[in-house]
Formats: sequence, C-alpha cells, structure tokens
Amino acid sequence: MIRTLTALAAVLALGAGLTACETATPYQPLAPHSAVSGGFTDQRLDADHFRVTFSGNSMTARQTVENYLLYRAAELTVSQGYDWFVTVDRHTDTRTTTYVDPMPGPYGYYWRPYWRFHAGFGWRSWDPWIGDPFWADRYDVTTIDRYEAQADIAVGHGPKPADNPRAFDAHEVMANLGPNIVRPH
Repeated sequence: MIRTLTALAAVLALGAGLTACETATPYQPLAPHSAVSGGFTDQRLDADHFRVTFSGNSMTARQTVENYLLYRAAELTVSQGYDWFVTVDRHTDTRTTTYVDPMPGPYGYYWRPYWRFHAGFGWRSWDPWIGDPFWADRYDVTTIDRYEAQADIAVGHGPKPADNPRAFDAHEVMANLGPNIVRPH
C-alpha cells in the first residue's frame, strides 16, 4: 500500500512538472527556480548602454521572444528615465534539439510492453521491439526549438533620432506591445 501511494505521488509530481513545461514563457525575470523556464535579463554596460536578453522555453515562439525583448528594452529605457533606445546590436539564437524514438506511439522511451507466457515448452516472452516487422522501420522524430534574443541598446532623452531606423520611442513600443504581453499568474 505504501509503495502504491509513493508511486502515485511520484506520477502526480511528474505530471505537475510536465504541465508546467507545457506553458510558453511569460514575460518575467529569468529565475532559476521559476515554475516556467525562461525570462529576461538586463545589464548596464556604461552610462547609456544596456544589454537585454530574453530566453524562451520550447513552447515560446520566436516572434514572442523577439517582442518580449523589445518590450523589455522599452521598459528598461523608461525605468531609467530615458525616452528612446537604439538597437546597436541585435540577434536571435535558435537552439535545436532532435529526439529520435525508434518505437513511436504510447510507449515512448520510458516504458515498453513485455509479456511472459507459458506455452507448452516452457516460458516464452513477447516484446514488440524485438522481431516484430511492424515496428522495424518506424521512427518518431521530434525537433524542439528554443529561442534566445539579445540586444545591446543605447538610450537617450527627448525625441528619437528620426534618421535612424534602429531607433524606437520607448513609450510607443510599450503601448503597442503591452496588450500582447503575458505575465506569470
């Protein structure tokens, strides 16, 4: 009975952990023990330059990561008392992981059916992984992309430079992107 309860508790904990992984990264500071992985960081480089990053988890779209990066740059700009920012350097990295499961379906990597039975000559076994031509050439390939965007920004006072296409009015960016920002619950 105690083993059953322990196993049930472990399954429920695993299920709760997997449920947390199935949520896109909300707009949040990057924290190592957050319920959902990912978030933003920022660092002052000098008096009017900052480095801003946003990391998403496997459920976060590239566009969301890039929008959250711009929103964080605008929010940081305003919080420091500035009006506009220019992206001096900006890029998005993609981290791709591919998993190949030689036996697709409900069995996954963690559990495979295996039966032992008694048939006239003694005990026999059946395993769908060994000797079953149905499974011989089937593979389940899963590719997971995670995105991280980074920008070095320069901040300034007054109206944004009209001749620079990399210049953003921080208040406008916050007003335009703000309604689509999802914060943690």
